[in-house]
Amino acid sequence: MSDKGDEIILGPVVDALCSLENRPASRRGAAQRQLLPSRDALIDILGSLRSVLFPGYFSDWDLSQESLHFYVGATLDRVLHVLQEQIRRGLCFAMEEPCAESGDAQERAHEITREFLRRLPALRERLDTDVQAHYDGDPAATTRGEIVYSYPGLRAIMHYRLAHELHALGVPLIPRIITEHAHALTGVDIHPGATIGERFFIDHGTGVVIGETSVIGRNVCIYQGVTLGAKSFPKDEKGNPVKGIPRHPIVEDGVIIYSGATILGRVTIGKGAVVGGNVWLTRDVAPGTMVTQGQSRQVVFEGGGGI
Repeated sequence: MSDKGDEIILGPVVDALCSLENRPASRRGAAQRQLLPSRDALIDILGSLRSVLFPGYFSDWDLSQESLHFYVGATLDRVLHVLQEQIRRGLCFAMEEPCAESGDAQERAHEITREFLRRLPALRERLDTDVQAHYDGDPAATTRGEIVYSYPGLRAIMHYRLAHELHALGVPLIPRIITEHAHALTGVDIHPGATIGERFFIDHGTGVVIGETSVIGRNVCIYQGVTLGAKSFPKDEKGNPVKGIPRHPIVEDGVIIYSGATILGRVTIGKGAVVGGNVWLTRDVAPGTMVTQGQSRQVVFEGGGGI
């Protein structure tokens, strides 16, 4: 039990922590009283979506063809209602005025959620190509099921593809929560705004970074530790970085980027090019080109000659 001395000590601390003045990261006024999207609810939704995108792997049901339809339908019905509420909260988070007074947040969340669910069959087809790319590209993969069930690269891609659809539908905050959850689980950091084609293969995964405006074509393979980042950040008249401009690489079809490579800026890696391990690139690479590190060489000087 606290005594009077504790109250004297804690009082100023509580007052300071509760003060919202001059704190740019504080939520103020009516916005402070609005519920934020629930990370726990979103993580639960991701688990449910994974179980219907890859049925039979991530549920305890013994699924026959008949029970599969019931399971998928019941799971998506639950996802629909929970996700709609989370999207509504996300929309409210982005609004200046109190959400209850905005009028259309609930209706907008309703429309977005249903459009998102309509896109799931096409998204599942694209994920199937990613699974095949992992199977074709990794000689250690024994089955496609092994990839679905255990590969961190595929899990990061699945989270990205779900988040990307929500990002494209104009949902704030939630797409970043989804991809950052995958980042924490897998070490793969893909911004939901990136554009990535089918048959995408991330081998090993850890340390991969793919920036917001990156554009990746079909049948691309990247290894651990690869960064597709920005070289510089143009600033506005107030000295703040200008947001949303294209600043990350374009990687065309069939490119392979080996571990530890860093590619910065709005450069283009041409179709079929190969970027070797630990290469640092800030310029375009022609199609079909192989880029490697400069080769080290041993030079012997005698009597100080050549120094």
